[in-house]
Amino acid sequence: MATSAEQSRNHQGPALFERGYRPFFLGGALLAGLTLPLWLVQYSLGLETPSLLSGRDYHIHEMIFGYLGAVIAGFLLTAVPNWTGRLPVAGSRLAILASLWLAGRLAIFTGAPVPILAAIIDSLFLVSLAAIIWREVIAGKNHRNIPVCLLTSLLALANIAYHILHWLNSDLAYAERAALSVMVLFLSLIGGRVIPSFTRNWMAQQQILPMPVAFSTYDKGLLIATIPALVSWIIAPDTIITGLFFTALAPAHLYRLMRWRGWATLNEPMVLILHIGYLWIAIWFALMALAILAPGIINSADAAHALTAGAIGTMTVAIMTRATLGHSGRAIKSNVWINTIYIAVVIGAALRVAAPLLPGDLIAALSLSGILWSAGFWVFIVYFGPIFTQTRKR
Repeated sequence: MATSAEQSRNHQGPALFERGYRPFFLGGALLAGLTLPLWLVQYSLGLETPSLLSGRDYHIHEMIFGYLGAVIAGFLLTAVPNWTGRLPVAGSRLAILASLWLAGRLAIFTGAPVPILAAIIDSLFLVSLAAIIWREVIAGKNHRNIPVCLLTSLLALANIAYHILHWLNSDLAYAERAALSVMVLFLSLIGGRVIPSFTRNWMAQQQILPMPVAFSTYDKGLLIATIPALVSWIIAPDTIITGLFFTALAPAHLYRLMRWRGWATLNEPMVLILHIGYLWIAIWFALMALAILAPGIINSADAAHALTAGAIGTMTVAIMTRATLGHSGRAIKSNVWINTIYIAVVIGAALRVAAPLLPGDLIAALSLSGILWSAGFWVFIVYFGPIFTQTRKR
């Protein structure tokens, strides 16, 4: 049986469907680059679209379930074959899955006339992705990654819950918080693997000591402790107990990050950006604690962008740039294009969180932050777009 690498080299169809990262990283970046500017125009001018969801709800749904769904699919469909030793989903099977994702985006954007059908079409993608990941992990007897299967399934269920709540005209925030909680756990789990690993590899090459601390009982305990805090946030986001949970978790996640010695990677942007991405998680916990316990300082909507625009935006572009270079046979090395992507996304996120606290026009600050953040994805598309459609370098 051919290995995963051999199958990639022997792939005869369109290069776009050679491996999962190709269509999904490209599609996710395009969605992020389009959706945020669309929301800014709607927000500024009061315009509406024929979408199944209103302007704000469309923006939130598509960034969480559309953009993140694509990035998670690209990451897992590329990583799972390495975890399990099984062949990757590629060719026609990958094209069908990518078509399901695209159909979901079109259904949400134009689905107001037949909302139930649009909701079903949109839900099919994440359900199918979860089924594929479960199949591959179980068939490969890769039980270590059962938590990844569970998180992917929970994201699919959160999307279904979103549509049910919308149909019932109920509060969509429960499903939004559930999906974001899944992402906090996903980033904490995967980040805890790749950040110290990539940092250690680079520091070893540079002969820098001491090395980052490997995954330990502290990491496992922190992940377990994070779960009840997130459940409390989903169910009762404004209670004192949730605020106290978040107050404790902010320094706990910051201490975890410090054990990985990110300051030693200042000369390597492609490693440093991973540390910056995880730093945003600790910042989010801290700002959410303030929003709950001292709402006069910052509100929860603004604090939430430390997670969405900050942690999720930064970590996903970090993973997408690194994985694309590595799996396309290119050197994992930063350049002016990649540095521009990182700077635009990080500054755009920081400006979005700080916008309500800055003097001057709020709409102008929000617009500038959105332009910067989405510009990072357009630079990603311009630079990496051709790579996704070219055959892998030998």
